[in-house]
Amino acid sequence: MQSNHLFIAPRERHAGSLLVSLGLMSILRQKFEKIAFFRPVVTQTPDPDAMVIREVFDLSQPLEDMTGVTLDEASQWIGHDQTHQLYTQLLSQLQALQHDYDFVLIQGAEMTRHTTGLDLDLNLALAREFNSPYVPVLNGQARDAEAIENEIEMERHASGKVAPFALFVNRIDPSQTDALNAPERPFPMFFIPESAELNTPTMLEVAQALEAEWLTPPDQGCDRLVQEPIVAAMTVEHYLPRVNEGDLVIVPGDRSDILLGSVMSLFARNMPNIAGIMLTGGFRPNAVIQDLLHGFQIQDLPIVVVPTDTYPTAMHASQVRARLQARAPRKINLALGLFDQAVDRTCLTEKLLARVSDHRHSITTPVMFEYALFEQARQSLQTIVLPEAQDERILRATDVLLHRQVVRPILLGQPEDIRYRASLLGLDFSNVEIIDPAQSPWREDFIDTLYQLRQHKGLSREGAADAISHVSVFATLMVQCGHADGMVSGATHTTADTIRPALQIIKTRPDVSLVSSVFFMCFQTRVLVYGDCAVNQNPNAEQLAEIAISSAETAHRFSIDPKVALLSYSTGDSGHGSEVEKVREATRLAKTKRPDLLIEGPIQYDAAIDADVARQKLPESRVAGQATVFVFPDLNTGNNTYKAVQRASGAIAIGPVLQGLNKPVNDLSRGCSVADVINTVAITAIQAQSTQVEGVRA
Repeated sequence: MQSNHLFIAPRERHAGSLLVSLGLMSILRQKFEKIAFFRPVVTQTPDPDAMVIREVFDLSQPLEDMTGVTLDEASQWIGHDQTHQLYTQLLSQLQALQHDYDFVLIQGAEMTRHTTGLDLDLNLALAREFNSPYVPVLNGQARDAEAIENEIEMERHASGKVAPFALFVNRIDPSQTDALNAPERPFPMFFIPESAELNTPTMLEVAQALEAEWLTPPDQGCDRLVQEPIVAAMTVEHYLPRVNEGDLVIVPGDRSDILLGSVMSLFARNMPNIAGIMLTGGFRPNAVIQDLLHGFQIQDLPIVVVPTDTYPTAMHASQVRARLQARAPRKINLALGLFDQAVDRTCLTEKLLARVSDHRHSITTPVMFEYALFEQARQSLQTIVLPEAQDERILRATDVLLHRQVVRPILLGQPEDIRYRASLLGLDFSNVEIIDPAQSPWREDFIDTLYQLRQHKGLSREGAADAISHVSVFATLMVQCGHADGMVSGATHTTADTIRPALQIIKTRPDVSLVSSVFFMCFQTRVLVYGDCAVNQNPNAEQLAEIAISSAETAHRFSIDPKVALLSYSTGDSGHGSEVEKVREATRLAKTKRPDLLIEGPIQYDAAIDADVARQKLPESRVAGQATVFVFPDLNTGNNTYKAVQRASGAIAIGPVLQGLNKPVNDLSRGCSVADVINTVAITAIQAQSTQVEGVRA
């Protein structure tokens, strides 16, 4: 059966079908440009699950097109013997989406006391009417392996002649996984472990449930986990010793002593880190107290106010049920990480694509490229050291990388200090490996290593001891000595601070003479490679040829078919001059060294990228009009061009990605975002994988 849609069906209450939808959507985003999400029957509009999917994956689909009818409306249609009309209306909506989108992911109705009271199995009936591959989701919470197997067997019989496309059992005890992973199954089955964090409400969820007013910015600490609501009715000296990590402090709004004591506890490293403060009775702090709070510059501590009294507020807060929300990115990343941990993505992707008719994979959007980076990095987890742990962007990126299980990150610095800084941001770094260079047992070995490498340049042993006090040098030695597979730095240090130690310690590969760089330029429908736009100021012909070959290899490593254009102000034999001759000679050298590569030059940018121009200027070229790798003649041209293209087109520039080193080291811009850090770390991990494979082959 060919289809471009998939039906996810929760089969029990609280099965966690949204988590499965998030995971499957992350797979689909790698393969399809235009994806729709459809919930045929919902309990309310707007539908919270549709809102999460739309925001997390930045879908262009209008929210109103993502839902069909409400459960009450469906019950009325069925109750009035109009089930056929209901199916016809919902099928019409699905077909409209199929016409406009490459793929439609359908999530069925949540199982509630209302759905279980219907005369038919609504989700299974809709999947049959839609002729859709069917993915049941079971709830494995508090069940042992035998009970889960019984539920799976019941599901097989319930689906009749239509075998499920795949089956998910969510929320299982991790200790039961081995007993459930039988080698022979009639269809793919995946077991997603229970997570205490996903079951814990965030400050945002509690505030929403109690209709609280935010006194601090609504996005400040909104994803902090509320472990327990506690009532602060004592004086400060008696209240503070009773506070635990993650508590939500509920206190009358006129108790300024508790409010200030709670805020000040954040600055004491021996005190727990609370989730937030909820002021009751509708009382807001007076202007003097608010000015004082502002002067503290409290970071990521949410403070809200509710009109209700203290004890009813505490009762209500304790009953809030956790759910996934787009404004709680840590939970979203954890959910995706759990999905990736449990699922054979390659198997599921191949099975999906085998059932999709007219599948085209010629388009690569920025989102598709970024998701592909994560997927490739996960194939073999690499250890990446991040020496700039004092920077908030590095801490937030580390949290995402951990939750998504993209790499094994190592941070440099004093562990107590870094974990304290992370706690102020609401991050749990208890499982993060943190190394203090000053106390490291590797210190003496690193001094000896650096001294041996640089003594011929006049470096003394005392100088080597001084040099490794710089975190970038220490991190580079970690990579060189095999304690890490790669390094990413540059958020607070200069490019020279990152590249110079790499050149001195890791050195270039035997087949290259210089380190160069590329940017991945992510346009709306494709990803191109620009080099060298960051490192080499004015390469000669031999160096330019090396940059072209290295850039082609980098493109290939990231699944971009390399068609290399060496750029100049003239195309083919039409121009003359020293700069054109340099590019012409570089092209000749590159073709000689790598006759297997498609290389063209000298060529102008328009002839390299535009098929119409290419037909006029170089009609016989296999590169002109379809180039994917653009090599600029010098740094001035390359750097200005990539920035101009980025600003004018809205393209996403990922890089610079360094190439030519024996082991991967990459540089960040000091203006980088958290997303830039995450992408660069993933790229570094992929480079490390390739380095290891090449090392085995050698």
